Amino acid sequence: MTSRQGPAGGPASVAVIIPAHNEARLLPASLDAVRTAAGHPGVAGSRVLVVVAADSCTDGTAEAARRAGALTVTVDARSAGAARAAAARAALDVLGHDDVWIASTDADSLVPAHWLDFQLSRAARGWDAVVGTVVLGRPAPGSRQLAVLHQHLYEASRPPGALTWRHPHVHGANLGLTGRSYTEAGGFPPLHVGEDHALVRSLQRAGRRILRTPDCAVTTSDRLHPRARGGFGDYLARLAAGEPA
Repeated sequence: MTSRQGPAGGPASVAVIIPAHNEARLLPASLDAVRTAAGHPGVAGSRVLVVVAADSCTDGTAEAARRAGALTVTVDARSAGAARAAAARAALDVLGHDDVWIASTDADSLVPAHWLDFQLSRAARGWDAVVGTVVLGRPAPGSRQLAVLHQHLYEASRPPGALTWRHPHVHGANLGLTGRSYTEAGGFPPLHVGEDHALVRSLQRAGRRILRTPDCAVTTSDRLHPRARGGFGDYLARLAAGEPA
């Protein structure tokens, strides 16, 4: 998935990185959504490279990624942080570290059609990173109560009325930053979970301009048996079991 030369004021290249562990079933839809986002008119001036890091897969994840035209790297780490870092490293090897934007999402998530346009327009305004939110996919009939509870807790810090919500959340499924900021912050650490939070903390310590916004949410899976233990799916499973979140 490539196009031409950078939009006015925005990065010339975009790397979309996706870690995946046994995601042959959900990955194709995720890549379809990324392809749509890459085709947005606002992204028409940027080269877009999609990289999937197939981590310890025993299914057809890597094959599904290649069929969709993604650059595919394989790792054997069983670690979201190591896989996300491997995807970023492969992308930067191709695109270089300057004038590049790294957009991170997940194999069980669907980015909106304006996702890349939204992030690149913020990069053009001088933001070093965009930290977005997620929404759950359409819940199954038996999951609606869980979805309502999650939404209540998730938006507990949202101010009333039309006041701007600088939310406290961090999701690898909806995160973007400049290649230079990524490199100077040390990249994603090889953690099994929480690598996205660790990277954002490094950006904060470095004094980077970070936009926390709910304005371009990514739809993510509400499955209660997640691939990454201790992550968002486990949080949902605890809610469903009536345990403290």
